[in-house]
Amino acid sequence: MERLLARFRALATCSHQLSGYVPCRFHHCAPGRGKRLMLSRVFQPQNLREDQVLSPEGKSGDLTCKSQRLMLQVGLIHPASSGCYHLLPYTVRAMEKLVRVIDQEMQAIGGQKLNMPSLSPAELWRATNRWDLMGKELLKLRDRHGKEYCLGPTHEEAITALVASQKTLSYKQLPFLLYQVTRKFRDEPRPRFGLLRGREFYMKDMYTFDSSPEAARQTYSLVCDAYNSLFNRLGLQCVKVQADVGSIGGMMSHEFQLPMDVGEDQFAVCPSCSFSANMETLDLSQKNCPACQGPLTETKGSEVGHTFYLGTKYSSIFNAQFINVHGKPSLAEMGCYGLGVTRILAAAIEVLSTEDCIRWPGLLAPYQVCLIPPKKGSKEAGATELTGHLYDHITEAVPQLRGEVLLDDRTHLTIGNRLKDANKFGYPFVIITGKRALEDPAHFEVWCQNTGEVVFLTKEGVTELLSQVQVV
Repeated sequence: MERLLARFRALATCSHQLSGYVPCRFHHCAPGRGKRLMLSRVFQPQNLREDQVLSPEGKSGDLTCKSQRLMLQVGLIHPASSGCYHLLPYTVRAMEKLVRVIDQEMQAIGGQKLNMPSLSPAELWRATNRWDLMGKELLKLRDRHGKEYCLGPTHEEAITALVASQKTLSYKQLPFLLYQVTRKFRDEPRPRFGLLRGREFYMKDMYTFDSSPEAARQTYSLVCDAYNSLFNRLGLQCVKVQADVGSIGGMMSHEFQLPMDVGEDQFAVCPSCSFSANMETLDLSQKNCPACQGPLTETKGSEVGHTFYLGTKYSSIFNAQFINVHGKPSLAEMGCYGLGVTRILAAAIEVLSTEDCIRWPGLLAPYQVCLIPPKKGSKEAGATELTGHLYDHITEAVPQLRGEVLLDDRTHLTIGNRLKDANKFGYPFVIITGKRALEDPAHFEVWCQNTGEVVFLTKEGVTELLSQVQVV
């Protein structure tokens, strides 16, 4: 992409002027073409012209982190109640893309996707003593018959009971890597930072079942590598740190921390070796790395992923067994692995964005391209239809961008105002039909938001540039 942009900066080409199109309105298109996506039709309660937006409690001072403020301002989320948000169309598009990337990584290592109920019977949680151990964070309720349930913050009990119900499992069928992406619930005492710490959130939780401790540790390493691959694809510099097993329990645990100023976790890293750990796992008086005795550096971060090697903690309670190579029943060795889906979205915005403008991981941008036609009645208005023609050309010449191009049809606003809005939304590419669109051949002003570069390209140049864009 960098090489292509460098080439286009010096490009002076003679290409055919846009021609051969049947004129069409912006709200529909010529016969045989897909419907154009119009910004004015997107449900997005924006506060773009306001200096401040309010938190769910109605106090702008409660917006203590950048991602929460920006997501409210551009209409990515809307407060419903304390710690709960409506996820609006842009956010849902970005989240669906993130889930597709997660699916790719999980299924590449043999993951199988399922879906478990959010309502979890109390007897499962009492069997592991977590009904009381989880305390007030567990959202509990009774149905009309007096039966107790909780809204699951995690699903170790449910998945182990499910696997235990399969009485004839063989070692030849293992390992199982079973995962879901669902809503989770936690009665946070003080929700804050928008989607970084809420009471209702989306999580990917995987549960693995292996035939031996050695195989379980191999699976553990496999999933951790998949997490590293995921964060690398998103351009997020996460740090894998040793962590406490907490209320989930088990024999080994690691967190994937994304360093950020508003992070609620503190972890230590050693610049001299690969050691890193959550400060909760270290002696407070410990100043040097236990591995190499070098000095430790403390950093704030937000936990976006967590992995646990559980051993037989849950399989022994629910009798989740398989028939081993000797024909005898054995308890499955388990692991569990979480990714905070909505938290990853907010955390990415927190670390990648400027104070005023959202920036997305390239793969997750709700729309890859925003087209801005001239203002109605302006000198450039004669080139208005070229924007629609360019829209059709992009979606035909670059098939992966179908459904990824949005046309800002608010032509009562100036190009400058719409460009400012587009900058806030963080579309990776903003293409303006301005003065140079009246030239022969027509040139379009292309803003590459993630690099800050601006180039003028013909229709063919635009499609060549956009053909390099990766989507999921």
